[in-house]
Amino acid sequence: MQNIVLNKPYCFFPPFNGKILPKIINFFISAYLKREDGVVSVEFKGLDNLRRSISSGSGIVLAPNHCRPSDPPVMGLLSKKIGFPFYYMASWHLFMQGRIKELILRSFGAFSVYREGVDRLAVKTAVEIMIAGERPLVIFPEGHITRSNDLLHPFMEGISLMVKMADKERVKRSLSPVIVHPTAIRYKLLDDVTASLNTVLDEIEQKFFWRHRELPLKERVIKVGEALLALKELEYFNEVKSGSMTERIQLLTDLLLGRVESKWLNGKHHALLMENVNALRHAILEKMLDENLSEEETKACWDDLADIYLAVQLSCYPADYLGENPTMERLAETVERFEEDTTDKARIHGRWKAIVEIGDGIVPANIQGGKFNVVLQTKMSELLHGLETK
Repeated sequence: MQNIVLNKPYCFFPPFNGKILPKIINFFISAYLKREDGVVSVEFKGLDNLRRSISSGSGIVLAPNHCRPSDPPVMGLLSKKIGFPFYYMASWHLFMQGRIKELILRSFGAFSVYREGVDRLAVKTAVEIMIAGERPLVIFPEGHITRSNDLLHPFMEGISLMVKMADKERVKRSLSPVIVHPTAIRYKLLDDVTASLNTVLDEIEQKFFWRHRELPLKERVIKVGEALLALKELEYFNEVKSGSMTERIQLLTDLLLGRVESKWLNGKHHALLMENVNALRHAILEKMLDENLSEEETKACWDDLADIYLAVQLSCYPADYLGENPTMERLAETVERFEEDTTDKARIHGRWKAIVEIGDGIVPANIQGGKFNVVLQTKMSELLHGLETK
């Protein structure tokens, strides 16, 4: 399990407000992207949409999809291209990976958010940034890395709450409204990575004591996926279930979350998976901060967190993602998930190009009722589909 949940009291990390440090960080972003993520080029579309909003003095939010770890630095390159620094809302656990990482993040304009609870300081900071309108604020509405390059996952409710709070205050002050720009990030592989993906599959199959067979890449990926799922079914159900992969994944997810919901939330269930996950993590971590917790009770808490983590990972395997003719990008993403789920790390496969498109701005005050997230997700889906057909 990746170290994204910490058994420590939360402390808020504010961003640095200067403009010199972001410029210094941005100077190294291209090299960082190439070395750490294999992203060798980035193309931007819709820059005039953002430039108009900046010129208007509006409070600006950029809302990108979050399909790869490289998304934040790609947005940093957008900041560099525009010549304007951004602020970023980032998960607290990233700031706890050493002083140098913390310094880089805060210099980059990032501030922490505690996803496992109601982080009033993070919400207050985000709202104040939008009210001030000095820099655009980047918020990833999906709330976690999905590794689904061309498919959106449900949005967290927080972005709707924050933009409406800020927009209301700007109206009171007779300022121009908050503008939210749906932003699509789409990655294209520039190389045939079949050999590289097969190497990862070789290593996973060795753990099963399988003999390597000369199967087409897609069939091999599906076969390994079925094996990994079967292992988890044997662990939790004591048998391999029947049905489609989608049905089996849902059955396992329901078991994992249902068990911890009854234990920690008295059976309460949120409609959105990540809202549910965050409520569960908050309840468990609150208990773990009790100094009188026994070793056995602490272990049980970590076991529950591991089950929740597995449920989140399972949600990142969309139905029919490897349909009749899957793209090389989809095959690569699936193998990356396999490796990440079995080793907590995923290696780079080939060279990637990122295409970023900034859509027309959405004014929250113009959206009736509670449909802001629906409108935002629809606009982002259209942008992603448009990048696929261009």
